[in-house]
Amino acid sequence: MANLKEVRNRIASVKSTRQITSAMKMVSAAKLRRAQNAVLTMRPYALKLQEIMQNLSGSMEDSNESVFAKQREQRRVLLVVITSNRGLCGAFNANVVKETIRLLENELTPLNAQKNVDLMCLGKKGADLLKSKGYKIKESNQEIFNDLNFENATVIAEKMMDDFKKGSYDNIILIYNQFKNAAVQILKTEDFLPVKEQKSEKGASVRTIQADYIFEPNKEEILSELIPKTLKIQLYKALLDSFAAEHGARMTAMHQATENASDLLKELNLSYNKARQAAITTEILEIVSGAEALKG
Repeated sequence: MANLKEVRNRIASVKSTRQITSAMKMVSAAKLRRAQNAVLTMRPYALKLQEIMQNLSGSMEDSNESVFAKQREQRRVLLVVITSNRGLCGAFNANVVKETIRLLENELTPLNAQKNVDLMCLGKKGADLLKSKGYKIKESNQEIFNDLNFENATVIAEKMMDDFKKGSYDNIILIYNQFKNAAVQILKTEDFLPVKEQKSEKGASVRTIQADYIFEPNKEEILSELIPKTLKIQLYKALLDSFAAEHGARMTAMHQATENASDLLKELNLSYNKARQAAITTEILEIVSGAEALKG
């Protein structure tokens, strides 16, 4: 059994750790509320805008007229890995990195072997984890989450759209955690470009719209304006989702760490009391033994 000094030092250390994790939990809870409000406000607009774009694109006889909807042979692919800048959020970042590696080693193995798959990391932790596993990062942006707003997201979206328009990439895929609630994050893999047609429940392409709309000036011009805007909104929504999911994951992780620290403190206090009682008993026995020796 450890001596009293060692147990006291351990108790002090665990108490200090519990205070830190409890404070981090409260900070993440406050940030989560703001991030959650932002993503829940944005999500209906983004989903409806994407639905309108897919519906309109599917109703056109030639949906490949837009450069962003053009389906090309998959020769070069860009994976956009969205993680956080900070850790202490459980498996939040590790899950995104695992999914990225799974894509590289399964679906994209032939292209990856030819070095035709590039990685763009939005967030420091994803870049660090992938580099530690020997993967080369084409581009990394660690500043986006320091000031997350639509203007900064637009800059990144426009660059990806320009790369796709120039033919640098034939497919751009987003990998991120979607926010569901404080305790649950859903790992998402979405095609950013090219824009794909809306699918029915049976998987067939939707070529007709439900109502007879009058388009002004015309479908083509509306679609040419709608697609870039929708893509910017789609990336911004993914960043907001990841940001909210990060704080949810961190709050949950710190809550669990605080509870574990409390449980450990109970065990340490019990050990401390046992050690103290053993020391007192030993001293009493020594005194009694000494007194008996003097009598004899």
